[in-house]
Amino acid sequence: MTAAQIFDLAGKVALVTGASSGLGVRFAEVLAENGAAVALVARRADRLAALKERIEQAGGRAVAIEADVRDRKAMSAAFDAAEKAFGLVTVLINNAGVSHSNRAVELPAEEWQRVISTNLDAVFFWAQEAARRMLAAGKGGAIVNIASVLGLTPDKGIVAYAAAKAGVVQLTKALALELAFKGIRVNAIAPGWIMTEINHDYLSQGRGAAMKQKIPMGRFGDAQDLDGPLLLLASDAGRYMTGATVIVDGGQVVALPV
Repeated sequence: MTAAQIFDLAGKVALVTGASSGLGVRFAEVLAENGAAVALVARRADRLAALKERIEQAGGRAVAIEADVRDRKAMSAAFDAAEKAFGLVTVLINNAGVSHSNRAVELPAEEWQRVISTNLDAVFFWAQEAARRMLAAGKGGAIVNIASVLGLTPDKGIVAYAAAKAGVVQLTKALALELAFKGIRVNAIAPGWIMTEINHDYLSQGRGAAMKQKIPMGRFGDAQDLDGPLLLLASDAGRYMTGATVIVDGGQVVALPV
């Protein structure tokens, strides 16, 4: 069997949250390029429409679905829309997330709730909904949660983000344990510092140079550095993997002092 066959996603229906910017855009494009029909979910409808057009022009299939991941009714409607367009969602990429830059003693309660509800609560509820539908249809599938190395090794000023991402890692293990017997695999990707449109200016100046020096590979990641892990966990190439968190950080975590 060739590598192209192992990682082939033809016949799969994938749903990507946070698909309007950053890593979500890349994830959606890579899944479509490898054969999946992709449901694009985010709040910014104009960006989703542009991404849908690009995917279709490249020969892929996509549907744009406007939804806030924190809205449970919108979540259910999003899965319904994806099923109406392409059929049962069997690959969920739980990517939507937000960050903050408040020290713990200064963090407002509403900011804590915003980060936790988006980065952890929504990850659970979207995974739960995907799993319920797969189980009802008697189908297996793959759920890929996007965690972060900051959930493994926190930094200052991101207490809510770090707590949420640490929760995602443990949530992934717990869901994997419960769903494996039905053929639903649940894994996570923990990226390090990946350069995107959202953080480009921050990483290119200020603390960026000092942060880069702590990465053994000597550079920040590119979105394409996550292509391989994404395809591994979404496709049958990872069919015997569940409960794993794949760290993609240029060696940042292993370089930290014990």
